[in-house]
Amino acid sequence: MTFPIETHPLLGGVPHGFFGSNGGAHQFGFGGPGDGADVRALRAAAAQAILPGGRLAAPHQVHSPDVVTVTQAWDDAAEGRPVADAVVTATPGIVLGIVTADCGPILFADRQAGVIGAAHAGWRGAVDGVVENTIAAMEALGARRGDIAAVLGPTIAQPSYEVDAPFRARFPADAERFFAPAPERAGAARWQFDLPGFIMAQLSAAGLSKIADIGRDTFSHVARYHSHRRATQAGEANYGRQISMIALP
Repeated sequence: MTFPIETHPLLGGVPHGFFGSNGGAHQFGFGGPGDGADVRALRAAAAQAILPGGRLAAPHQVHSPDVVTVTQAWDDAAEGRPVADAVVTATPGIVLGIVTADCGPILFADRQAGVIGAAHAGWRGAVDGVVENTIAAMEALGARRGDIAAVLGPTIAQPSYEVDAPFRARFPADAERFFAPAPERAGAARWQFDLPGFIMAQLSAAGLSKIADIGRDTFSHVARYHSHRRATQAGEANYGRQISMIALP
């Protein structure tokens, strides 16, 4: 099976990739449309594209700050997977996977230590600490912050992410710079939230200097990515997910 896979030079030498929807043909989330067996087969094929012979370890995501340290892959099924929003490993042959549909997928690697990670950073997980927790879990496996590279994959961009006052109130005061005024709706104040900028600032504040954002807006690239917000605005009953993967050979 052929996949359009985007990679980044910061993670060069480490098998990895950000997968898109391939024009809507690929849907990687068990909670999305399609038969579960087909989703499982597609995810397995994607893992093989990243690392032939590798085994996928992708958690059941719930917008938490929780991290699972993986020593062996589990059965990739709709039910029974560990509940978390980030995974880390120092075990060769494991392919870490995270699904997203507007939230930020972050792939991490310390090549010197042989430690990798993958995190699902939506606004809630980012506010609650999933970025810092992932880095700390990698350090527990021997990684060093100064050696960790992190790349943010396809994420909803600020012009596409309009929010209201209750949403803004969930953020600390120093996050004000990530909110730009938007036209009012029904007399209520609105803002555009910069989720990629917020995540990148967290990576930097955590002491990482090797960081990058591939700069792809999931909302506006209709043929390339799934988008929860786009599907919601269109009144669709469900929405697809893309997947991001990283592995140790």
